[in-house]
Amino acid sequence: MKIIRVTVTPIAFRDPPLLNASGIHEPYALRSIIEVESDNGYIGLGESYGDAPALAIQQALQAPLIGLDPFNLNGLRQVVQATVAAHKPASVQGAELAPGSHASKAVSNAYSAFEVAFLDLQARSLNVPLVDLLGGAVRERVPFSAYLFFKYAQHVGAPYPADTWGEALSEAQIVAQAARMIEAHGFQSIKLKAGALTPEHEVACIKALKRAFPEHPLRIDPNGNWSLETALRMAQLLGDDLQYYEDPTPGLEGMAELHRHTGLSLATNMVVTDFDEFRRSVALNSVQIVLADHHYWGGLRDTQVLAKMCDTFGLGVSMHSNSHLGISLMAMAHVAAAVPNLGYACDTHYPWQEPDEEVIKGGKLTIQGGCVAVTRAPGLGVELDYEQLAKLHEQFLRCGIRQRDDVRQMQRYQPEWKAIKPRY
Repeated sequence: MKIIRVTVTPIAFRDPPLLNASGIHEPYALRSIIEVESDNGYIGLGESYGDAPALAIQQALQAPLIGLDPFNLNGLRQVVQATVAAHKPASVQGAELAPGSHASKAVSNAYSAFEVAFLDLQARSLNVPLVDLLGGAVRERVPFSAYLFFKYAQHVGAPYPADTWGEALSEAQIVAQAARMIEAHGFQSIKLKAGALTPEHEVACIKALKRAFPEHPLRIDPNGNWSLETALRMAQLLGDDLQYYEDPTPGLEGMAELHRHTGLSLATNMVVTDFDEFRRSVALNSVQIVLADHHYWGGLRDTQVLAKMCDTFGLGVSMHSNSHLGISLMAMAHVAAAVPNLGYACDTHYPWQEPDEEVIKGGKLTIQGGCVAVTRAPGLGVELDYEQLAKLHEQFLRCGIRQRDDVRQMQRYQPEWKAIKPRY
């Protein structure tokens, strides 16, 4: 079996005005949709980053992958390494908040994007679900968490009609947001993206969520936007309200000091983003839970290696999310289904994405009881809707965004806004 076609299609889909530590989401999120076709008629799918640096490398890989056996993942890695070396990518602004954007992740990003498509193609050719190639499912339903954001009602400039979620800045609005997500999808745990408003207000929102949903485990994620002093002070206010405290303060050393003083379980997708950082974190006891992300950890099998390392060193495992569509969600679900020590519900932005902007046939995937089901359908179990793909590609061409910049977007609301870390 040989690869005869590789197609990378950049797309853009509407993204709500969600606040975070570096500003606010731009009106459109960028992704790439990858197709890898074999000479016996199978097509494997992948979804990855769509910002300009990542996209340039993905598109440069289209020709060199022709003729490769899709089972030859070592060959894939060699081609990716050579292509990245030729491009000499540079880090983009905001990489500290989005590790996948850092130049050091270029190889793992590009390899992951195509590894998922290669594995999907392999599994389809064998008529088995992708999870079987990862050792088989230890669970058929993968739990995800309600992912809450502070948000404005509408983007500045109103590039399209306001979303149906409305404003969420107050305690009552955050509780209402959670109630809607839980009613729609049955989530059993809740995460609040913090680091955007004053820490005391964000902690007050956690307290309000605790009162409204006393049985739901809670997490808060300031994206390293609190100083160690602030993180310690907020830890006292939070008490035992949290399942885990995610990236409250910057750096491995800062996280280690916070854990030493509080004993709280600290989770991260920011200070442990590769195996070198993992090694250093273990030595410092910086974090107790690693949030994996196959997009920048180097694919599904490297995510399994990470999970095994966490098991070896007694660390918990969950999964990080960025704005994504159904192909990424199913890739997450397949690898999560194969990780025995997945101890916490995974993150997902999926409920924030509009129903009419999915690229897979049948529309958006179902999340029931807070879980995504992994079926026995071949591969990832999803098929590409080419009409939707064309629509979202056209939107990419029109939207004018080529690189996410939450700081620049926030400056449209507040011209004096500057990137400060930690802000509080």
